[in-house]
Amino acid sequence: MIELSVARFAELLAVVGWPFVRILSFIAAEPVLGNRTVPMRVKVLLALMLAMVVSPTLPPPPAVDPASAAGLLILAQQVIIGVAMGFTARIVVASAEMAGQLAGLQVGLGFAVFFDPQGSGQTPIVAQFYGLIAILTLLAMDGHHLLLTALAESFRTLPVSLEPVGSPGLRVVVAWGGEIFRAGLMMSLPVVGALLVANVALGVLTRAAPQLNIFAVGFPVTLALGFMMFYLSVPLVVPMIESLSQQGVAAMMRALEQMRPVP
Repeated sequence: MIELSVARFAELLAVVGWPFVRILSFIAAEPVLGNRTVPMRVKVLLALMLAMVVSPTLPPPPAVDPASAAGLLILAQQVIIGVAMGFTARIVVASAEMAGQLAGLQVGLGFAVFFDPQGSGQTPIVAQFYGLIAILTLLAMDGHHLLLTALAESFRTLPVSLEPVGSPGLRVVVAWGGEIFRAGLMMSLPVVGALLVANVALGVLTRAAPQLNIFAVGFPVTLALGFMMFYLSVPLVVPMIESLSQQGVAAMMRALEQMRPVP
C-alpha cells in the first residue's frame, strides 16, 4: 500500500511544482503555444510533462514549505522568470506584426481588419499575415527547439532559490522590447520605400495635370504596387526573422545571466 504523507507531498510539490510554474508561465507568454486558440488543458499538460522531464536533472530545491510566505515568494519569482522569457520570444512575432501594420497603412489596407482572438481586438490583415510568416519561420528553423533548450538551460543558469532575481535582467528584457520598432521598420522598409516613391510621383503628376483625379488613379496604383512589393519582399523578410530569432534567444540567455542574484 502506497502512503503519501503531508511532508512527502510538499516535497514533491516543491520538486515539480516550481519548475511547472516557470514552464507554464513561459508557455502562456511565448508566441506559438501562448495563443488563446490553444486550449488551456493542452498548455497545462505540456507544462506538467516538461516539468516532470526536467525536474530529475535539477539540483535539490530549497527546503521551504510551498504554502509558506517564502514558498509563495519563490512561486512569484518563477512566474516573473517564465513571463520574461516568453515575452522575449514574443518580440520576434510582434516585430513582424509591426512591420505588417506599417506596410498595410502605406498600401491603404489599414481598414482591412478582423477580430484577433490573441489580442481580443481588431488586427490589420497585413499584420496578421506577417505574424503568420514569423511563426512559420520559427517552426521551420526549429525555433521551438531553441526555445525549449533555452527554457531547460534557464534552470541551470537561474535555479530555483530564495534569492531575489536581479533587476538588470529585467532591464535587458525591457530594452529588447524596443526591437519591435527597429526590426518592424526594417522589415517594412522595402514596401514603405517603394510606396513613398510612388506617392511622390503621384504628387508630381497631380501638380502637372490638375484635372487628374488622384483618388481614382492613386489608390489602384498604390494597391497594385503594394501587393507586388509584398510578393517581392517576403524572401527578404524571412532571413531577417531568422536572425531576429537567434538574437532573441541570445537576449533571453543574457537576461537570465543578469537576473542572477548579486553575491
